Amino acid sequence: MSKTTLYIASSIDGYIATKDHSVDWLSVVEDGEEDYGYNEFYNNMDAIVMGRKTYDFILQHSDWPYAGKQSFVFTSQNLITDRKDIEFLHGDIKTGFNKIISSGHNNIWLVGGGLLNTEFLNYNLIDEIILSIIPIVLGEGIPLFPNANQQTLKLLQATNYKSGLVQLKYEIDIKK
Repeated sequence: MSKTTLYIASSIDGYIATKDHSVDWLSVVEDGEEDYGYNEFYNNMDAIVMGRKTYDFILQHSDWPYAGKQSFVFTSQNLITDRKDIEFLHGDIKTGFNKIISSGHNNIWLVGGGLLNTEFLNYNLIDEIILSIIPIVLGEGIPLFPNANQQTLKLLQATNYKSGLVQLKYEIDIKK
């Protein structure tokens, strides 16, 4: 059975990026020693899912960080890549998600961004949310779930770190 996890960081006021898409503010919790469980999480994932704006942002700021993991990018644009580990999905979110599942992926990381997070949440495609709350108020920016339907969550774990980051692990109460 597959499991989709939204593993993401947000400001204390619920933004995943500034209005100009910057995530430089994440550096307030970077100390070089703590990875906040990222490596273990990443090593357990066999598919990466993101929206086109997140894909573009990643490519503008670094080499492809998910080499060797099959990545799926939801987009309405006709994009091309030479990479064999990136596939572009067009059209309906549920149809695209079913394609990911039918291709044998069981541990799926929903990277974001906000619009895709909302669509996955509204269609009950997220099983678990691991939310790292960064101790900063941005005041405005790109919300974690813009215009999402109400959803009940069950807290599974809360971890405090010396940097001030708090990581919350939730299960989605309503199942698919």
